[in-house]
Amino acid sequence: MKKILLIVFSAIITLSAYTQNTESNASDRYFEINKNLDILTTILKEIDLFYVDSLEIDNVVNKTINSMLTQLDPYTNYISEKDMGDLEFMTTGEYAGIGSIISYKDSNVVINEPYEGLPADKSGLKAGDIILSIDNEDVRNSTVQEVSNLLKGNPGTAIEITIKRPGEKKNRKIKVVREKITIHPISYSAIVDNNIGYMHFGTFTENGAQEVKNTVQNLKEKGAELLILDLRGNGGGIMEEAVRVVNIFVPKGQEVVSTKGKIKQWDRVLKTPEQPVDSVIPLVVLVDNGSASASEIVAGTLQDLDRAVIVGDRSFGKGLVQTVRELPFGASLKVTTAKYYTPSGRGIQAMDYTHRNPDGSVGRIPDSLTNVFYTKAGREVRDGGGITPDINVEESKPGTISFYLLNENVIFDYATQWVQNHSTISPIEDFNYTDEDYKQFKDYVKSIDFEYDRISEKSLKSLEEVMEFEGYMKTATEEFKALEDKLVPNLERDLETFKDEIKGLISSEIVKRYYYKAGAVQESLKTDKTFDKAVEVLKNKELYKQTLMPAAKNTQTAEENNDKATNQNS
Repeated sequence: MKKILLIVFSAIITLSAYTQNTESNASDRYFEINKNLDILTTILKEIDLFYVDSLEIDNVVNKTINSMLTQLDPYTNYISEKDMGDLEFMTTGEYAGIGSIISYKDSNVVINEPYEGLPADKSGLKAGDIILSIDNEDVRNSTVQEVSNLLKGNPGTAIEITIKRPGEKKNRKIKVVREKITIHPISYSAIVDNNIGYMHFGTFTENGAQEVKNTVQNLKEKGAELLILDLRGNGGGIMEEAVRVVNIFVPKGQEVVSTKGKIKQWDRVLKTPEQPVDSVIPLVVLVDNGSASASEIVAGTLQDLDRAVIVGDRSFGKGLVQTVRELPFGASLKVTTAKYYTPSGRGIQAMDYTHRNPDGSVGRIPDSLTNVFYTKAGREVRDGGGITPDINVEESKPGTISFYLLNENVIFDYATQWVQNHSTISPIEDFNYTDEDYKQFKDYVKSIDFEYDRISEKSLKSLEEVMEFEGYMKTATEEFKALEDKLVPNLERDLETFKDEIKGLISSEIVKRYYYKAGAVQESLKTDKTFDKAVEVLKNKELYKQTLMPAAKNTQTAEENNDKATNQNS
């Protein structure tokens, strides 16, 4: 009895000490927070009073906040009151304006892409138009954000936009009536190869899953017996919409994603809420490095449940969940509050923001530190680096010249010029950007004195100086000259070496001018290796079946998978 009393007494003392220690740690932490807030407030007041020049307080505070948040991850962001409209657009896909993408080019803001059937398109604005003024307010020295703010407004209100159209001497004044703009997440859908339904899904905004559902039903009515869901370039969005997209293909009550964070009361398990549209139709999901977040939930869940074959390249690897917290004066904080896990229990976050390198950079979680999990049928899948496709399609690495042709707007300007000389083009299925057309493009590029990839040239110059200094140039002149011939940009050589790639970029840009985004997607599918592989997999029933149900079935249980996920999270 005495022994038991001693044990109980010892436990009480230990618990009391732990409680006091915990309370002490919390007290110390709150003291540190309050101390640093006082220091920050005092510094701001002192600078405002005594600094030699006047300060824009909002600008100083915003930069301070953003500098602090860069120490965390790129998804934790401060959103000021004036930027709340952008957040709303990201989540709803809706805003009031003219319906076009604008961009900064040659010190001007230009129309980059008017959306089909929306005010900018209906009023006659075209890609390449330079915006000079809006309601007589000169915007030639304005930023993209400033012009965007002027273009937005209440639905039904009219604005007059003065533009300069390339190839025309006289400026144009165009009246545009603003509308409530809804960006549809389905970029393109069609029946391909007789009985395959294809859709490109661009973003997970509100009601995006309903559009996917409607598209699936529409494709089935048109005769689709097989499906391709293209999530390439889809950067994600609302997690609940991802659950609803999975639900289209998976029965009611199936776990899709779970979240785990610091505040345990916020941990969630999201399951499919409805009966599916079709839980048996053969399905291929396409992913690439641009598929992130909600896209990875869809692809990872369908892979874990052996419901779809994943084809393409490894996805981005964003396994973090953000919550929007309201702040004073209409501002908000979008803060990372949890990590998410697919049904097998794996997390897919690729970048380790908690362990930065000495220089502050962040590295990917190495493959050697990832863990093996198992799908419902027993196939191995790994955490820590996005979704690895069941069938990987090796895409040829793009040439450096292609990047610069896009980044320097050379292809964009050439397409603008093309449109001026061609009032119409053939239907997309018949359109062919010929080798003769490409010769004209090469002449155009040479005529504008296009230069690119100065980095390799500078690196070679540095190497040459080092070799001269250390005395190696005398004995390695021929080798250096051979390396120089290979690495120094050669316009004629590179335009020919990457001809097919560049032609594809040009043809997509041209087709987009006449047939909008849907046309650009359709045009790109003509030479798309990943799309071709998806068609091949669906047409080969045995290959499809073997990919999803390998002969050697692992017997690891769901409970073991979940235990592993719990240990990993902790």
